[in-house]
Amino acid sequence: MPRRRIVLLGLFLLSSALLMLGAGAMIAMRLAATPVPSLAVDTSPVVVDRDDRLLRAFTVADGRWRLPVDSADVDPLLIQLLLAFEDRRFYAHAGVDPRALVRAAMQALREGRIVSGGSTLTMQLVRLLGGESTRSLAGKWRQLTTALALERVASKEAILNAYLNLAPYGGNLEGVRAASLAWLGKEPRRLTPAQAALLVALPQSPQARRPDQHPRAARLGRDRVLARAEAVGVIDADTLAAALREPLPNRRRRFPMLAAHAARRALVAHPARSVHHLSLDAGLQRRFEALAAEHAALLPAGTSVALIAADHRDGDVLAAVGSAGLLDLARNGFVDMTRAPRSPGSTLKPLIYGLAFDQGLAHPESLIEDRPSGFGNYAPANFDRGFQGTVTVRRALQRSLNVPAVTLLDAVGPARLLARMRRAGARPRLPDQAPAGLAIGLGGLGVTLRGLASVYAAIARGGQPVALHESRDQPPKGVGSQPVLGRRACWYLASILSGADDGMRGGGAIAVKTGTSYGYRDAWALGFDGRHLVGVWTGRPDGAPVPGLTGAGSAVPLLRDAFARMGPAVSLPSAPGDILLSTTADLPPNLQRVRQGPGSTAEGGVEIAFPPDGARVDLGLSTALASRLGAQIGQGGGTPTGLGLGPGAAELALQVRNGRPPFVWLVNGRPIAREPYSRHAGWRPDGPGFADIAVVDATGAASRVSVFVE
Repeated sequence: MPRRRIVLLGLFLLSSALLMLGAGAMIAMRLAATPVPSLAVDTSPVVVDRDDRLLRAFTVADGRWRLPVDSADVDPLLIQLLLAFEDRRFYAHAGVDPRALVRAAMQALREGRIVSGGSTLTMQLVRLLGGESTRSLAGKWRQLTTALALERVASKEAILNAYLNLAPYGGNLEGVRAASLAWLGKEPRRLTPAQAALLVALPQSPQARRPDQHPRAARLGRDRVLARAEAVGVIDADTLAAALREPLPNRRRRFPMLAAHAARRALVAHPARSVHHLSLDAGLQRRFEALAAEHAALLPAGTSVALIAADHRDGDVLAAVGSAGLLDLARNGFVDMTRAPRSPGSTLKPLIYGLAFDQGLAHPESLIEDRPSGFGNYAPANFDRGFQGTVTVRRALQRSLNVPAVTLLDAVGPARLLARMRRAGARPRLPDQAPAGLAIGLGGLGVTLRGLASVYAAIARGGQPVALHESRDQPPKGVGSQPVLGRRACWYLASILSGADDGMRGGGAIAVKTGTSYGYRDAWALGFDGRHLVGVWTGRPDGAPVPGLTGAGSAVPLLRDAFARMGPAVSLPSAPGDILLSTTADLPPNLQRVRQGPGSTAEGGVEIAFPPDGARVDLGLSTALASRLGAQIGQGGGTPTGLGLGPGAAELALQVRNGRPPFVWLVNGRPIAREPYSRHAGWRPDGPGFADIAVVDATGAASRVSVFVE
């Protein structure tokens, strides 16, 4: 008799003896002494979103994908097919099914080959847990006794769950959840009959039935499961026919890798935790990551982007995109730019203006000067190098003018600005631990995109800080209860920023501020409506300049598309009852015009900013004079007369710093211009030579320079 038949006959006789002695004391003692394997399966750490949808998973220590799953998270049809095909009396037997063993032995003796197994799910689980070989009688005996012992201490549900987590599916895939995601691209909660049958068939021969490598074997195995299901009444004939026509998957899909930076951060923070629950929205995260990649492709090489979106009502971070692509080495995609300190450019100006509103130093309709001004050794200039003269505070913030912002910061104090940033949850970094100066108002410090988002979230909430958070596993922390700004100041800011010409097309429902750091290294855009806050950064992670990179040109288009993907904008809050709505003329006298701060010299110490004293200024006068002289001689000879250069001659630009308008300009003691507001004037010399230029302001203060024009 062949050896295999002898083994099968032995199994048959062994099972018969086991049945006869099952109630005996000897068997009971044997089972009690049998070591029971632990059902605590080492599973892949997973990170899930606010609705428990998978964001990212990590392999277990040996590199296998074994995602945690519970039978409650699996389509009931799959469980039905599994039991119908593998273990019909699972809930009735005690770990070993005598009838199944007898049937398997009889079929093997009759056919001369193994027609069906006799192993229960419990026995298969024992093999998976211990790697026990069942090719010998001793190995089969240990599997039988261990299965019986296991069922004495573990529930059927626990055994089923362990099997669903350990069943092999080819390659480094283990467990039905990993298999469903890899082969079907979906969670196993809802499956077609054909999909469920495939997941039942694969563990029988996981490598030989891989759909991507052995599609014919995979189809045959699946169809056998379907046929058995129809035979025992789990599915009907029509369902069987439809399932048999359904195509098989032909490739293995990648596992989701959404919010890669946030997921990795969660894993590092709590490595022993098996499931990490985040506040992110998987759908929004996926849309934002695609959006980041699209916009980064339009930017110069090496330029990356970062986005953060939050519900500012409770601080839940809904999406966090740290780069244009984790694996994009050209853009340093592994660097999370939502957490990298960068120069914020002009994005801190709303907080400066809000502090001025709170302290009664300004109103949106107050007048403020945008003119060349000195603040000690600091003389800020606007992005376009021009000046707007006298403007309203509202206009100054909407145009992001620098001198008015520094004027207000000089009045409220840099230390107060830093303190309010920290109160909002931001962590500003000063270069080389230097003391805070006025330059911080224009970007002279480091702050992260997340930190800026915290500041704008507080403004959106009427001044109340909120801790932006991604984890649902622990309470948010990081901010106190002290307000960042007053409610009225925040409404003023929202009103100003939502009325800016920012290209958002939000109908006034979205308040937006942009920023560009020195040297075109960082471009920012932050916006909020009545519910959501979105922050955008673009630039190079290595800090290299990107010529032409600006907040308005590079960050706002991304911000606009991000809000569009979040759905209709939510209206901004209505005005509080104590809002002062007024024109400039009707404001109280102390608010009609912003007074200069103590550090400013814009109201005294008038100084000619251009031309500098002793300069030689080439206006082309000598060449023009020679040309005119030659032309006159050529026309008739004689002694040349009337050599004035005329109205088309080049003009010398004059510019004054500090002082109080109006300004009277004099050249060689003769008045040439009176400017009621402007700090600019022009003078057309009659010819080359020395000139004494003077300016006198409204207080009688004067400044003089001597230059040579040629």
